[in-house]
Amino acid sequence: MSDIIQLLPDSVANQIAAGEVVQRPASAVKELIENSIDAGAEKIQLIIKDAGKSLIQIIDDGCGMSITDARMCFERHATSKIRKAEDLFAIRTMGFRGEAMASIAAIAQVELKTRRHEDELGTHVCIEGSEVIKQEPVLCPAGTSISIKNLFYNTPARRNFLKANPVELRHIIDEFQRVALAHPGVHFTFHHEGNEIFHLPKASLKQRIVHLFGSSYNQKLVPMEEDTSIIRLKGYIGKPEFAKKTRGEQFFFVNQRYIKDPYLNHAVLTAYEELLPDDSYPLYVLYIDIDPSKIDINVHPTKTEIKYQDEKAIYAIIRSSVKRSLGQYNITPTLDFNQETGFSNMITPKAQGDIVPPQISFNPDFNPFEGEKKSDRSSSYAQSFGEQRDVTKNWGSLYEIVDTVRQEQHQTELAISGGEEDILNKKGERHFFQLHKRFIISPIKTGFMLIDQQAAHERILYERFLMQLEKHQGASQQSLFPQTVNLNTSDFELVKELLPDIRALGFQVREFGKNTLIVEGIPADISSNVSEVEMFEHLIEGFKNNFALLKLDKRDNLARTLARNAALRAGVQLSQDEMNNLIDQLFACGAPNVSLQGKPVIIKYSMEELLQKFEK
Repeated sequence: MSDIIQLLPDSVANQIAAGEVVQRPASAVKELIENSIDAGAEKIQLIIKDAGKSLIQIIDDGCGMSITDARMCFERHATSKIRKAEDLFAIRTMGFRGEAMASIAAIAQVELKTRRHEDELGTHVCIEGSEVIKQEPVLCPAGTSISIKNLFYNTPARRNFLKANPVELRHIIDEFQRVALAHPGVHFTFHHEGNEIFHLPKASLKQRIVHLFGSSYNQKLVPMEEDTSIIRLKGYIGKPEFAKKTRGEQFFFVNQRYIKDPYLNHAVLTAYEELLPDDSYPLYVLYIDIDPSKIDINVHPTKTEIKYQDEKAIYAIIRSSVKRSLGQYNITPTLDFNQETGFSNMITPKAQGDIVPPQISFNPDFNPFEGEKKSDRSSSYAQSFGEQRDVTKNWGSLYEIVDTVRQEQHQTELAISGGEEDILNKKGERHFFQLHKRFIISPIKTGFMLIDQQAAHERILYERFLMQLEKHQGASQQSLFPQTVNLNTSDFELVKELLPDIRALGFQVREFGKNTLIVEGIPADISSNVSEVEMFEHLIEGFKNNFALLKLDKRDNLARTLARNAALRAGVQLSQDEMNNLIDQLFACGAPNVSLQGKPVIIKYSMEELLQKFEK
């Protein structure tokens, strides 16, 4: 039997490695921009076509490469960042593994133009599928320009798994924002299909946040800074009133590297305890500067995971620092007895001689029971507690009401056919009761039903919105005054993708400049106390939250989100007609018994169950 173990060709090995490093166009964007950062670039341009599938181009003014380096950078495990194993624990650069360029060259057509500042001519290299097609001198600006064309052209299975262009573009925007936040001192520009998406000049951290997410964020940020022997912490946290339903705008950077760390995220959330509801998440952009020898970043090829030597201490520092910043800027409620509205200032001081003790006169020989008969005592108690006497008198009327209800129920039960479940009054109309403005009680022949009014209304609206999305027949209610909605770039691209379905629901929305929309109408069958802008923003936030947690279909997600936002809430008083209509519409639904969360909407209690409760 011949040997069966063989050494893979470099081209195949590079394609396998590319599966970990380059998962989608956004991964290539991240790796290339980080290389430009490591090259000392002060200005970086990102140019995208077809959401990165056709073209990803990065142009920087960094140090550039020599002829040998331009060819060597595409070899596996070729890097300028480390020389020996000990260097892994002193890394300050973004890249170090030497895998990105080789992986990208294995699955795309790559064109590289680079020149060092001290050289007169640069180098032009073309590679397709790890094979060098051309290498020649070229006249080009100092720095590096690298173009990635037809990503995954030789791995069609991976290309088929890519999402639609709007989805891939949002992933690219997310990666771009993370790198831009980590390096506010670098000038970034981002163009897609000839349109400028971002123009970010050198700025302070707060200005960079505002440039990325919008001018409204200028009022949402609370600065924080802490310098300890373990870490140096700085950045901004969001005010509680601006918290969102999604975790999107939460960023941790360790030594200017974006990381994902649920443990440290929990430290921030616990600092907001009692300031936020359970389903809201605050904004934060936090930077941790730590000795590289105390962390290990060689955990995952994407380098977004880090191990710490003393993570419990870091957790405690972050939690206490966030709490202190919230308190320092009067975000958390305080109790100060020295303020002008304190209790001590409500009391007017008097001189000692002006204080007069109270004078009380009483008869020490008074006996209220002396000379009274026993029968008179009860009447005296009744006279002393007039309210109790009136309440006692009302007990009789209460029993009269109960007796009348029993007689009416007995008469109506005799008039009902065997298949009828609803209990009717003398006029033949159903009568419902609302319990704590949250549940609807409906008597039935065998007992009664308890209906969750909010869950019922959510189910009704959900099925109605699904039908409107399928038929594109959502009615709209024109707004008297159209309202402007300003979104960040990622949300704006999401809305552009969802716009046909949003309009099918009844929203009248149109684009109005960069990252801006005009809301001219809302669905006609929605009655809400919030403004059109808030309703639209809640729709987008809820859609992103459901997509992250439930991975729902686009239309199902929109219908579910709008139904939850537009449904009546617990605590709303309903009239008999409103309860009647709600129940009629609920039982016309395809799945009236199940809420959008998979919980019961209706619970039935039989007479036997009730009698057992009283027999215990």
